[in-house]
Amino acid sequence: MMPTLVSPGAAVLRPVPPADADPGQVLTFVLGGELFAIAILAIKEIIEYRAPTEVPAMPQAVLGVINLRGAVVPVMDLQARLGRSRSTVGRRSCIVIVEIADGDGSQVVGVVVDAVSEVLEIPASEIEPPPSFGSRVPADFILGMGKVRGRFVILLDVARVLAIDDLIGAAALAA
Repeated sequence: MMPTLVSPGAAVLRPVPPADADPGQVLTFVLGGELFAIAILAIKEIIEYRAPTEVPAMPQAVLGVINLRGAVVPVMDLQARLGRSRSTVGRRSCIVIVEIADGDGSQVVGVVVDAVSEVLEIPASEIEPPPSFGSRVPADFILGMGKVRGRFVILLDVARVLAIDDLIGAAALAA
């Protein structure tokens, strides 16, 4: 089952994909006018944007938390996490709920994106290594550059980008 684009008034749109889903499938989304992608296996669901409850002393990239069917889920401003200015919430903004491995368990994190685009399959032969220079995204956050219809899609290493413990540790050092 593939994610469906979020629409106004929509709630949760899809469950975690089956474990045998093709790892070449990615969810593409727009952030600051650029096209990014996350492996579909990491996507738990997509929800309409709702303002998170702020939590004191969190890093700038962590907007706060939301209640997702009784679970407290941290919400990250992905644009701020990538070293850019904070996202501006618009009509098509949504929260992509991502599940990442965390030791023996997993951690669920929401990321704010400008708009969800589509699910694509990018063959390994169409993925180039991350650029060594010139990217406006930290190189260690990039898995590769996917070629789609004559355009590049930045494939994010979701585990590195969303490592909440690293983010909080870095904020504590800066304080």
